Amino acid sequence: MDWIMLASFPVLGLFAGVLAGMFGIGGGLVIVPALVLVFGYYDLAPDHRMHLAIGTSLGTIIFTSVSSLLAHHRKRAVMWPTVFRLVPGILVGGLLGAAIADSVTNRALGGVFGLFVVTISLYLVIGRRPEAHGQLPGWPGHVLAGLVVGTVSALTGIGGGAVTNPFLLWRGVNIRNSVATSAACTLPVALASATGFLFAGLGAGDLPAGATGYIYWPAVAGITLGSVLTAPLGAHFAHSMPVEQLRRGFAVLLVFVGARMLWRSFF
Repeated sequence: MDWIMLASFPVLGLFAGVLAGMFGIGGGLVIVPALVLVFGYYDLAPDHRMHLAIGTSLGTIIFTSVSSLLAHHRKRAVMWPTVFRLVPGILVGGLLGAAIADSVTNRALGGVFGLFVVTISLYLVIGRRPEAHGQLPGWPGHVLAGLVVGTVSALTGIGGGAVTNPFLLWRGVNIRNSVATSAACTLPVALASATGFLFAGLGAGDLPAGATGYIYWPAVAGITLGSVLTAPLGAHFAHSMPVEQLRRGFAVLLVFVGARMLWRSFF
């Protein structure tokens, strides 16, 4: 393995950690396209590059989500009954999303990710929260919502907060509890989705040494190390800088990233 490539993973983690702490976005929105560029430069997994990038991103989220979950739990902001009701659907959805991803081509998966990035970025640019409609549903509604969260997260390599948070806000949960509960859901989302990608990629023949299925462990270790170090710094910036304007500027950049991936996938 090239030492420059190995050194790039902690650097990516430092960058992703700051952005995640500062803007409250899932690190996968940054990690996945960056890994695609790195893997492309070193010609890793040419037929499964998106699969490897998404699986690796989910692997990092397993470790980075724990500190966020504990922080929100200490503030007693997590709605644990809601988390427990969402988890069954999340687990099934994570495995289902990984199976779907394994069945599509590298280009098609890149298109799915690009479309998702553009959608989420435009949502950040507009800056409007979903208007509350009613209350949280019963068990069937939670399971269905969890299924959607798990499937989308697996297909895009994110932690699930980008889907869970709007759902909870739409169902009338206040922003503090919504963010905390979404953060608590991130761990089961990442566990289920990463497990699915690990097993789905066991038969792929073009994966690099150091990978188990679609998870590339050297990248997981480096990115996790970097992001854990800088996430608190990003949280500090969130309280001392004009984050809303910066968030929208960063979202505009993500629109171009997503549009580029869409273009490469379909043209």
